[in-house]
Amino acid sequence: MAHYFEIKKNKKEEFVVYFKYNNESIFWTEGYSSKAAAKNAIESIKKNGPGAEVKEAE
Repeated sequence: MAHYFEIKKNKKEEFVVYFKYNNESIFWTEGYSSKAAAKNAIESIKKNGPGAEVKEAE
């Protein structure tokens, strides 16, 4: 699959979710204290992302 979520620890030992396309990071989340919280973030993105509106800066 060309796109995927990856959970990694940052320098602060927090769990961060990266969304990658062809191994390139497209966006990432804030740091979470547990892997379960990071997994919840992924589920929230999957659930709420498709319906999100697009806004342009003025």
